[in-house]
Amino acid sequence: MESKNWIGGEWITPAGHTAVVRNPSNTSEEIGMIHYSDASHLKTAELAARQAHAKWSRLTGAARGEYLYKMAAALEAHADELAELASSEMGKQIGEMRGEVTRGVNLLRYYAGEGVRADGSVIPSSDINVLQYAKRVSLGVVGVITPWNFPVAIPIWKFAPALICGNTVIWKPADIASLTAVRMGEIFATAGLPPGVLNLVIGKGSVLGDVLLNEIDLNAVSFTGSTATGKSVAAACAGRNIKYQTEMGGKNAAIILKDADMDKIIPMIVSGAFRSAGQKCTATSRIIVERDAYEPFTQKLQAALAQVKVGAALDSTAYLGPVASAGQYETVSGFVKIAREQAEVIAESKAADVAGEGYFISPLVVTGVDVSHTLVQDEVFGPLAALLVARDFDEAIELCNHTVYGLSASVFTSDLSKAHRFLDEAHAGMVRVNQETAGVEYQAPFGGMKWSSSHTREQGQAALDFYSEIKTCSIKHTL
Repeated sequence: MESKNWIGGEWITPAGHTAVVRNPSNTSEEIGMIHYSDASHLKTAELAARQAHAKWSRLTGAARGEYLYKMAAALEAHADELAELASSEMGKQIGEMRGEVTRGVNLLRYYAGEGVRADGSVIPSSDINVLQYAKRVSLGVVGVITPWNFPVAIPIWKFAPALICGNTVIWKPADIASLTAVRMGEIFATAGLPPGVLNLVIGKGSVLGDVLLNEIDLNAVSFTGSTATGKSVAAACAGRNIKYQTEMGGKNAAIILKDADMDKIIPMIVSGAFRSAGQKCTATSRIIVERDAYEPFTQKLQAALAQVKVGAALDSTAYLGPVASAGQYETVSGFVKIAREQAEVIAESKAADVAGEGYFISPLVVTGVDVSHTLVQDEVFGPLAALLVARDFDEAIELCNHTVYGLSASVFTSDLSKAHRFLDEAHAGMVRVNQETAGVEYQAPFGGMKWSSSHTREQGQAALDFYSEIKTCSIKHTL
């Protein structure tokens, strides 16, 4: 498969730089070829999106919703094929990837329904004979910049609410998720989406990012990625006075109290930390254990992790696949080296048993480092978790909050009072009791506090607030 751009309803193959895409489960296997775009493709997409917006924004919400329903049906019809391509391209285990595609289908249907729901309110006036009301209106053209770790779901949870609100979209996916993005574009094209409503431009962020943020006529930008890049996105958008949304890093904590049911929580801790090879912004990367729970918890964790299978992404029996790329492998391996040299390993899985070379890193849990150590403070984005011991519940909360991030956090306890205190006192945008830190449902607001987010929310009804603005209307009539 070869990448191409989808601009104004036409497929265009850039004539410039190319790169071979290799399967991270077996780097000798070529998956396809990426053709990288330059600034001219973004400018063509800008024109197409701006022209399309005039008609798209004037459609009824019900009409826009029908397009999203058709997109959902098309995605569902090609779910297995798309999941296999995405797993082969970026390494997520096939069962997880199928679940992600299903999430994308559900997101499209959820936002399609918004086309016929109320989008404003009538406001009483202090004057007589005045009808005053507020309603949502579209922003215009939205730039959507998406990461590689959820190559199907994250793009959809951005552009589905953008489209239902009447916006048109220029989508720039991560380059190592380019083939998946192109196949999604081909699938959505079969739904008859009007030309220019959704435009896909393939390329490197280092080449296209500045152009998109500083030269293209956008009304908003939604970005998911690293904190460093998110800061640059925010600064560029603020300088142009356009809306921006940045979802960035996480260093999520799971607190285990002594009254927790260890047999029930171990699967959730392992899943939260190591599904997707730990490459989730909501992954459990800090495990905070009350002192009296340390021995029973670590014993069961060791036994559970020893049974975790690391394997090829398309192996349905594997628990997790490889990390996504050579660069990701190098970065995570650097943290693993630090962990083995400076910390105490308390649990790990067996090495991957696969044919060929791949970017496999075995899950690892370490302890013996203090709260300021890089393993506790820096986002690893891989299958590595640091364990801290807390004297009691109060110290556990302090350790949980001792981070610049604030995306997700969990507590495991049977004490209802402590559960409610945790929900109130944990400094995170998503807090959960007796659930893993990952796995927030699509109909619920998604986003973090502190350096995890620019303080808007994705998913659910909250997403509509970002992708629209409020117009207050008032009309006076005489009798």
